[in-house]
Amino acid sequence: MKSKLEYIWLDGYKPTQSLRSKTMIRKDFGGTLEECPMWSFDGSSTLQAEGNASDCLLKPVMIIPDPARKNGYLVMTEVLNADGTPHESNGRATIEDDDDDFWFGFEQEYFLWNPETNLPPGFPAGGYPPPQGPYYCSVGARNAYARELIDTHLDLCLEAGLNVEGINAEVAAGQWEFQIFAKSAARAGDEIWLARYLLERTAEEYDLAVDWHPKPLGDTDWNGSGMHANFSNGPMRDSGDESVFTKICEEFGKHIPECISVYGAHNEQRLTGRHETQSIDQYSYGVSDRGASIRIPIGTVEDGWKGRLEDRRPASNADPYKVAAVIVKITKEALA
Repeated sequence: MKSKLEYIWLDGYKPTQSLRSKTMIRKDFGGTLEECPMWSFDGSSTLQAEGNASDCLLKPVMIIPDPARKNGYLVMTEVLNADGTPHESNGRATIEDDDDDFWFGFEQEYFLWNPETNLPPGFPAGGYPPPQGPYYCSVGARNAYARELIDTHLDLCLEAGLNVEGINAEVAAGQWEFQIFAKSAARAGDEIWLARYLLERTAEEYDLAVDWHPKPLGDTDWNGSGMHANFSNGPMRDSGDESVFTKICEEFGKHIPECISVYGAHNEQRLTGRHETQSIDQYSYGVSDRGASIRIPIGTVEDGWKGRLEDRRPASNADPYKVAAVIVKITKEALA
C-alpha cells in the first residue's frame, strides 16, 4: 500500500511566514516519525535561498494522520540549511532546553475572510453588520457565521489527534477561536501550526480564506485577533507561592522589546489600550485583568497561587515557537 505524506513547513516571507507543503509517496509506510526521511525543496521559491544554491532541507518533527486524505499523513517539519544547521527562518530552533516542565495553552483567534467581498462572512458588501456584542459565543444565523466550516475543522483536528481543548465564536462577526494545550513548548508550536494548516485547507472547500492579521478591519471599533499564551512550569504549578508569580510578572516588564519583537507583525494596530488590550509601549499585570499585558487568572489565585499566567500580547499571526521560546527564557531568568 502506498501512503501520502504531506510535508509542511514555514517559508521565509517577512514579516509573517506562510505555510507551505508538498506530498511524498511512500510504500509500506508504518506511520511513524522515524520512517519519515529528510527531504529537500527549492528555497529560492520560498525566499529561503538563492537560486545558485537553492536546496533547503525539511526535517520531520511531528506526524499525525491526515483525516481528510485516504492513506494520508501530515508531517510537520523544520527547515535546515543544506549543511544541516537550522535555517534563519526556523523558529522552532530558537526554543532552548525544551522539556515537559513548561506547559503551554495557546488561544488562537482568527477571522474567516470572503475573497469576493474582501470582508469577513457576516459583513455586508460595502458596510458593517450591527456593532460587536452579540457575536461572542453566539448561536443563530444572525450572529454566527460559517459554523459548518468551524465544526468540520474541529472534527478533523480531533480525528488527527491534535489536543484541541475547545472552540468558540469570538467578539467580532466572522471571528473564531480554537485552543490547543501541550506539555512542551515545541509540541505546542507543532500542534498550532498543524491546526492552522488544517484550517487553511478546510476553508478552501468553502471558498473562504483565513486572515491571521491582528487587526484586519483596520482602525475600526472591531476587535483584533490575538494568540493569548497561557503558560506554567513546575514552581508555578506546585509551590503555592504568590512571590513566584510576582517575580515572573516583574521580569517580563524588563523585556518588553524582546517580547514584542516576536509577538507578531502589525501588533501595534491591535495593542492600542482599547478592545481588551494594553498599549504596546506599556506593560502591566493583574488578577483577572483582560486589559493587562499579563493576566493572572482568578483560578490561579483561588487554587492557592498554583497554576498559570496568560500573556495576552501575542498576535494571531505570531509564530508560536518564537513566543514559547521567549516566555521560557524570561520565566527561567525570573526564577534563577
